[in-house]
Amino acid sequence: MLTIHAADALRRTWESEPVADGAVAVEGDRIAAVGTRAELTARYPAARVRRWSGTLGPGLTHEGPLPDAPSPRERVHEVLKRGAVAVTAAHTTPELRTAAARTGVTVLPTPRPPTPLTAGHRADLTVLTNVMAVANVMDENPVRATICAGRLVHRRT
Repeated sequence: MLTIHAADALRRTWESEPVADGAVAVEGDRIAAVGTRAELTARYPAARVRRWSGTLGPGLTHEGPLPDAPSPRERVHEVLKRGAVAVTAAHTTPELRTAAARTGVTVLPTPRPPTPLTAGHRADLTVLTNVMAVANVMDENPVRATICAGRLVHRRT
């Protein structure tokens, strides 16, 4: 089933200029297309549309130690709540890597910038209340939603 994630603004990278009323079409764990909501709903009329308030962009990488929580699964979930879909290997244990794998969170050997939103890439998306919040995502929680490998894994109402 194809899902279109649409938001007030879309950024293919967090540094790029926003596209008003932008959207990403997701099929399985991959991005099928990127454009405006009007373009994608016309192209995929049977798709499910999820409308988000805020800015839609690539999933983030959590570069430090994972947040404290009672279990490895809950520690990984805390990262997802912060919009991250990847963690660095230096800050994981075998138990955390297992929990990350079950959720679809990528374990990277070294930090890297988020992958730009492009057709064919893995569907890792973050919706923020505003794009200026990217730098402060670990201090405050501006994350409205996290989509990891095409699955909605965190949603804040």
